[in-house]
Amino acid sequence: MRFGVVHRVMTDTLAVLGLLALLTSGELDRTVAYVLVGAMAAALALPERLQDRPAWRKAAVAAPLVLLGVQVLRLAGGESLLAASIEFAAGLQVLRLATRRGAAHDQQVIVLALLHLIAGTVLGSGLTYGLCFLGFLIVTPGALVLSHLRREVEGNYRQGARDRTGLPVDVPRILRSRRVIGRQFLLLTCLLSVPIFVFTAVIFVLFPRVGLSLLLLNRNHPERMVGFSEHVDLGGVGRLRSDPTIVMRVDPPGLPAVPPPRLALYLRGAAFDRYDGRAWSRTHRDELPADQAGSDVKIRRFPDPVRDRIMSIDLESIDPPVVFLPLDAVALHVLAPAPGLDQSHPELFLGAEGVLRYSSAAQRGLRYDVSLATASEPPLPALTAPERTRYLSLPPLPARIAELAETWTAGATAPREQAHLIEANLRSGYRYDLDSPSGAAKNPLEDFLFKSKRGHCEFYSTAMTVMLRELGVPARNVTGFVGGTYNRFSHSYVVRQGDAHSWVEVWLEGAGWTRFDPTPPSDAAPRSELTGVLAVMRDFVEALGQRWSHHVIGYDLRQQLGLYDQVRDAYLRMIPRRGVAGQVLASPRKTVLGGLALAGLGFGVYQLLRRRRQPKKGRERTNDERGAHEAAALYRALERLLAARGVPRPSSTPPLAHARSLEALGHPLGAETLELTECYLRVRFGGETLDHVARRAYLDRLQAMRSIATEQRGRAGSMP
Repeated sequence: MRFGVVHRVMTDTLAVLGLLALLTSGELDRTVAYVLVGAMAAALALPERLQDRPAWRKAAVAAPLVLLGVQVLRLAGGESLLAASIEFAAGLQVLRLATRRGAAHDQQVIVLALLHLIAGTVLGSGLTYGLCFLGFLIVTPGALVLSHLRREVEGNYRQGARDRTGLPVDVPRILRSRRVIGRQFLLLTCLLSVPIFVFTAVIFVLFPRVGLSLLLLNRNHPERMVGFSEHVDLGGVGRLRSDPTIVMRVDPPGLPAVPPPRLALYLRGAAFDRYDGRAWSRTHRDELPADQAGSDVKIRRFPDPVRDRIMSIDLESIDPPVVFLPLDAVALHVLAPAPGLDQSHPELFLGAEGVLRYSSAAQRGLRYDVSLATASEPPLPALTAPERTRYLSLPPLPARIAELAETWTAGATAPREQAHLIEANLRSGYRYDLDSPSGAAKNPLEDFLFKSKRGHCEFYSTAMTVMLRELGVPARNVTGFVGGTYNRFSHSYVVRQGDAHSWVEVWLEGAGWTRFDPTPPSDAAPRSELTGVLAVMRDFVEALGQRWSHHVIGYDLRQQLGLYDQVRDAYLRMIPRRGVAGQVLASPRKTVLGGLALAGLGFGVYQLLRRRRQPKKGRERTNDERGAHEAAALYRALERLLAARGVPRPSSTPPLAHARSLEALGHPLGAETLELTECYLRVRFGGETLDHVARRAYLDRLQAMRSIATEQRGRAGSMP
């Protein structure tokens, strides 16, 4: 493996990981993120010969200043400081990759990548960031070692160093060499990440949390959920059914041993009572604080942990922050708040049509348990006259809509029977279509019922609600999520944004609000676009992300204490019940203190044995050092002699190369200088000893060289 190629690959890998950690934080606009990814790919593909051109070097100086000026102008134009800073940091890395020359610039790339990873730690913390962090641990040791090695090579070249042959250091040849590094070297440097990871994990697990999580400033960015606002337009729904974004994870009660792959849950988020001919809205928008006692919230009553059937919901952060509930929800219990500096319980507010909304400083989503109604629940109070009027009011509509409702329900007088008949006719006589042309019509509902007979779920629910009101049956339109897909790894149902749906709630005397769904069942069922191996892979990644979010991002004092209890219980199960050993080991505190005492005793014994062996080794080491020191002193005397005779050794020339050059030039002192230099090198680096006789012989030869030089100078002076 070529040294330069491996070094470049490792450095580029760190740059890519750092940029991914930054881009996946969600702070950058998607278009800007795509541009940065494309620019980085182009920078990585640039040939090195282009980066050595003078014009490119000038661009390397000017480009960061231009980028800074652009970001300042964007700030002046109203761009947020955080987004502008992230874009500048990412753009600076792209420019550095495109204009780098040598190890110094590669080290700057590594530093920038590390800063990007740190910024990603603060801004985001999803599973993608975790993979980037793991990649950093593996690649960073090798990249740092190779970068340092390359910088040493280039530094020696600039200082005029020479190799063993006396020639200047050939940096390109070293970078092309396959002998500098090998597989074992790469394996060992990458394995350095193992102790680093273990040390980091130990610190993370043991560091006192005191209500704090790993990432105090981490913020989940709300996703806009179409259809859960104060206004729902029949022609403005879009392609929700193909969006795989996860909204929540649900653990319903009473599942069989083999849970069904898909389950209809009908989790309502918003209900609407007023229809204006094109859109639905709510007559009343006032919100009041919910009847809340700590983490318990009253819907019809407060939770009863003994007799309640519980549905657990882990809701992602959304906008608006709606609490999704099944129709038979009677109480709510909010679980521990999301990790972060704010550890207060979210406040819940109850609005019209039973819409429940939460508010917290962090807006990180919500984890809650829903208490479901039992057979012993008291019936709901009857509708008041004003409420019945609201749920029967309609705008002026074509008369044939009411006529169609009467035709479908001919002979039926009971509201339940009428609702079932309208539901059945809509399911059988109309076709589900996300691209229905009725949305653009002047009267969308009339066009759907009599002309196109194609539409999405809100056309179906609107048609049924309006037709029931024409018959004098109170009804309202509801939007929410129809259900989810079972994840075999997390053992929960995953509800995606594509599962958004609209249905109808009908008021039936004695039963209260009752759910009906006129959309054809095959189109109302939870969607799963993936099957087979792809579905398994998706479930695995989603479950892994859930565990990362819960056990790493959400790691708090409660989990820390629970982990301590598990370790303590496992320890107590391992120790013997009786005997002295059982009494000594029964207390974890005594065990830890005893272990520390034994470790200290073992260390003391090791130091004692080491000191007993140290004097002899010390003498040997002193003798070797003394011999090397004397050899260096003798060679310095030789250098002074050569300098006095006009042939000094340049500081950039190795001793052996200088001696050989004198011999090759036929200098009178060349042969003797070469022999004395080789003697010095054998003692200094070859392990030979320098006894008294050898030292005396070296000094005599130096004296003889001085005599030869003096005689030659004398003869030169006596010449006419």
